[in-house]
Amino acid sequence: MSRFTRRSALGFMGAAAALPLIGAPALANTKIKVGALRFTSHSASFVAFERGYFAAEGLDVEFKFFQAAQPMAVAIASGDADYAVTAISGGLISLADKGAAKVIGGALSEEAGIDGQKFLVSDAAYQSGATAPGKLDGKTYAVTQAGSSFHYMGAKMAAKEGISVKFRPLQKVGAIIGALKSGQVDAWSIVPHIAKPLAKSGKVHIIGNVSDYLPEYQVTTVFTSAANAANQRTKTEAFLRAFSRGATDFNAALVDKTAGPDAAEEMVKLIHKYVYTDRPYEKAKPSIVNGAMRINEGASLNAASVRDQLDWFKAEKLVKDTVSFETLVDPSYVKAS
Repeated sequence: MSRFTRRSALGFMGAAAALPLIGAPALANTKIKVGALRFTSHSASFVAFERGYFAAEGLDVEFKFFQAAQPMAVAIASGDADYAVTAISGGLISLADKGAAKVIGGALSEEAGIDGQKFLVSDAAYQSGATAPGKLDGKTYAVTQAGSSFHYMGAKMAAKEGISVKFRPLQKVGAIIGALKSGQVDAWSIVPHIAKPLAKSGKVHIIGNVSDYLPEYQVTTVFTSAANAANQRTKTEAFLRAFSRGATDFNAALVDKTAGPDAAEEMVKLIHKYVYTDRPYEKAKPSIVNGAMRINEGASLNAASVRDQLDWFKAEKLVKDTVSFETLVDPSYVKAS
């Protein structure tokens, strides 16, 4: 697989950065539901809500929380949610092929020099010799569903290492965590704010980085229904602008760390309202800080990574081989760089 370089692979830039600002009266109190996971990687939406960026665009946001990517895609297609951030999955691609969903921007991405997603193994697997990704031959690898981003990451790693793993669908992230800690499955890959605390428990071990196998991986995307993309341009552009402002604040506070320590502390407290809410702040803080990966500025989209993912899904017969990049992505919301 060719390396995705940051300059060349960011083939499409989110239109949010260049769109003219539309005053709130045009969309005053327009109610929308935003799908999300309680992950640090979804913080752009949380920041946009808490700092009034959605409200400034005339959007009255209600969050709808999910535990996996594919159910979120179904909710967008059915109208139970209006906009969401999620990984590209077989379900999302199939819904796009049916004319029900469209990717309109990028969100979380792997980037050289920034701590990203980790490959994990159970303690039992580690003690048996699975101390690196290349030593997972014949091991069980947890995924939420076949055709999920976890499936893609595990398969690309296995192909590069020349090994075979057994994928085991467990539907929910919580179920995977329980199975990994108890040794019912051997391996998994996940964002750092989940991976690092699990490793500290001693029941799970970090054995590698996803970025070593998928550099510049477009981990998650911003998407909506095809109807919204086609017929609700003002609302969709307003959502992207607010989301992009949230991403800029997040990156400055916790990724680039240019906003200063006070801004970083304020950002972590904001995110704690949505992530690790069952933990006291002081215990949640390290996990939130450790989970700060790049959220694409201006909702930029790494087209090369998206094409690679689409090609893999087609090669694995998880989606129709006739699905094109344009079927999945609405090009009217992105610009060539």
